[in-house]
Amino acid sequence: MEYARPASTLDPARLRRLRWRSRRGLLENDLVLTRFLAACGDGLTEDEVLGLDVLLDLPDNDLLDLILGRRELTGETSTAATRRVLDMLRSA
Repeated sequence: MEYARPASTLDPARLRRLRWRSRRGLLENDLVLTRFLAACGDGLTEDEVLGLDVLLDLPDNDLLDLILGRRELTGETSTAATRRVLDMLRSA
């Protein structure tokens, strides 16, 4: 699924912090998140950054299961923003 990317208004310092937070204990997560931020990081909206923050708060194994489609978002983590970012991660 292709997403239209608006011009970024994301602060470069905030993007650097997101990249730092994306460093994970599992190599698989590192690879997906690094590729995702390289492709989409500059164009993330504020809403997508908030969704990514929610996903980055998850334990590594839970995040990997979501990315690989082994499970779906539930409860408080299942918002429009987190679902959109998860879709973007899955296609990265």
